Amino acid sequence: MEQNEVRVWDPFVRIFHWSLVLTFTVAYLTGEELEFLHNNTGYAVLGLVVLRIVWGFIGPRYARFRDFVYSPAEVRGFLRDTLGQRARRYLGHNPAGGAMIVVMLLSLLATTVTGIAYLGIEDGTGPLAMLAGSPEWAGEMLEEIHEFFANLMVLLVVVHIIGVIVESRLHHENLVKAMFNGRKRA
Repeated sequence: MEQNEVRVWDPFVRIFHWSLVLTFTVAYLTGEELEFLHNNTGYAVLGLVVLRIVWGFIGPRYARFRDFVYSPAEVRGFLRDTLGQRARRYLGHNPAGGAMIVVMLLSLLATTVTGIAYLGIEDGTGPLAMLAGSPEWAGEMLEEIHEFFANLMVLLVVVHIIGVIVESRLHHENLVKAMFNGRKRA
């Protein structure tokens, strides 16, 4: 590690991030065509999200929710300052990045739980197999909600990537590199 760098992202956060990128992408792209792969990568996404939530309470400083969950007013102020190209630099997640993490985790929870419930209703399998025999409309509704949140997640990913590009340019640092090596400029 260079003298002017500080370790920000711990190995768990980095492995979680790239594992989530992989598992969500596979789950999203396989959909109904490769049901076994879709379902199992969906379970992997849920497992990763649960682990990240736990890590948000017990992990090191920059991984903890208390380090990056800000009030809505602070998020709005940060976004306003970013548009004016005068946003303050944060070593950990900035207010918008923190809000994005929370929204993404909630969206992923909604996607996976509705997928598991749909699987229980339609196939009578999985942890919610007891839902088998539910009315047809319930399965159709869960499928629509599941697809809505999966598609919302794709939109959130696009916004996240745009945010990373903007933040990297604004503060002259490579945030993608930091998510690989864990280090940012001090």
